[in-house]
Amino acid sequence: GRNCSFLQEMDVIQKQDENCYCYVQNRTIHLQYVWSTLQVKVNSTEMFSFEPISEKSHCRNSETVFEFAACAVQIFRKPEISTETFISIQQYGEDICFKIQPLKTKLYTVSVKREMLDGKLLVLFVAGIFLFHFANSLSRSTKFFYFSGIILGVLALLVFVLLTLKRFIPRRSTFWILMSGCWMSSLYFICCFKENMQWLWSEHRNYLLGYFLAVGMTSFATCYQHGPLTSEVSITLFMWTLQLTASVLIYCGVTIPQVAYAVITVSFCSKGLGYYVGAACYIGRKVKNHFKSKKLVFKYLTEEEYREQGETETIRALEELRSFCRNPDFPSWLAISKLQSPHRFAGFVLGSPHVSSAETNAHDEEYGFGSCFLEEHLFETTAESEQDEPANSIHEGDEEDEDEMHKQILSPYATELL
Repeated sequence: GRNCSFLQEMDVIQKQDENCYCYVQNRTIHLQYVWSTLQVKVNSTEMFSFEPISEKSHCRNSETVFEFAACAVQIFRKPEISTETFISIQQYGEDICFKIQPLKTKLYTVSVKREMLDGKLLVLFVAGIFLFHFANSLSRSTKFFYFSGIILGVLALLVFVLLTLKRFIPRRSTFWILMSGCWMSSLYFICCFKENMQWLWSEHRNYLLGYFLAVGMTSFATCYQHGPLTSEVSITLFMWTLQLTASVLIYCGVTIPQVAYAVITVSFCSKGLGYYVGAACYIGRKVKNHFKSKKLVFKYLTEEEYREQGETETIRALEELRSFCRNPDFPSWLAISKLQSPHRFAGFVLGSPHVSSAETNAHDEEYGFGSCFLEEHLFETTAESEQDEPANSIHEGDEEDEDEMHKQILSPYATELL
């Protein structure tokens, strides 16, 4: 209902009487203004009072409790008195109105200038992107844990105190109700501090510095006493909190809300993209191995493994043969009619050895240690090695010794096959 002057970009207004000024936002979206702000500067040679004007007349049209409380703070706040003041207006934020009242009848100037790249917005945006993508590693860092504790204690003192006294709250439902109230109150105080930061810093700088120092040291001492996070559940919750905080920083660091929503969505999708790619690669490897022809892998046995495997496989094959012969479907009469010694076959089926003791002794005499076959084989190998050995080649002599040992090792295998 006030007769206010509307500000536009590149305006320079000079007046000497009391007046109010408003800047109405342009709702057309331009991507080049994603980090752009308007800087309104008011300066004069004499003192003047600067008073923001709320859009809600007498706070009756406030839609939420936060808006009513913010309006009440604006009502009870004293006007800022100085010779120069600055206002930063985001491109797609709320409409801004303020009143200038000079204490003396002196000329003052109101100038509007666009800043295409606001450093504060860019820092918030980059910090949000960095915090979001490195939340997993930062949540496991001890130094960052202490740093986060100090920041939480300074900005959200009620939340920090409630987390410190969590062990004294018996019921979880009560704790989460209190936590919700503390977070809402802390967010309200943060918003009020953001809006009135310039006024608080100019009027109550000593109190702010004392609060930051006292609460920061107390928060660090409390975090150091409790120690860093150790359980995976606590680390995961801390990581999610960092990602949520990063999303808020990204939103606050961009003047266009649609761009902020798109960046946050892409960040969440890229964060989960690694899991999807890993799962797809795992499924692809399984499918490829299923349809891929298996290559034959040859394993060379030692002498001891060869003997053990021969004995094991021989015993297993003989047991399978006995089971097959005991089967009622086995043509026993036809098999007996073709055998030379049916009594021996019957004894084998009933469990007798398949080789008699006389055959075992004969085999040992002919092919065992000290047999004629082994002596002839050794003598022939020695004679051939003496004829082929050069006089001045040590390396070739070593190779022939290895060949002779290899033949000696293979001779028992040949005798068993015979």
